[in-house]
Amino acid sequence: MQIWVDADACPRVIKDILFRAAERTGTKLTLVANQYMPTPPSPLITAIQVPPGFDVADNTIVQKLEKGDLVITADIPLAAEVIEKGGLALNPRGEMYTKENIRQRLSMRDFMDTLRSSGIETGGPPALNQQDRQLFANKLDQFLVKHKRKQG
Repeated sequence: MQIWVDADACPRVIKDILFRAAERTGTKLTLVANQYMPTPPSPLITAIQVPPGFDVADNTIVQKLEKGDLVITADIPLAAEVIEKGGLALNPRGEMYTKENIRQRLSMRDFMDTLRSSGIETGGPPALNQQDRQLFANKLDQFLVKHKRKQG
């Protein structure tokens, strides 16, 4: 099992949490982005730089993903593909995407896209706050503890 990060839009504070968790638990962590991503020196942490282009990073993650891997992303269509392939997806606010909730998230995303394309200002998500960071760290820890139990 390893963790994949849709790193272009992943907040720095979330990457820092992931770096510490990978080291603490011995979990392989790979950041995928279309720009250079600095990573701490560690045999567990790598970065893949893909060419620029629509969904190139997402497609790389889906191609390399194995069943049971965890993907960190706020990209709902990517999360849907990850789930379809047997992976797990967690957003930077600590929400685990599931087979049960992904369809609703896709519908809401499409609805918001329709509103924006018709000229309605919808605004973006609020800034990540301390509670979001804590929720993310807790969900990540829960996942890693559960995974380690399955291994051991």
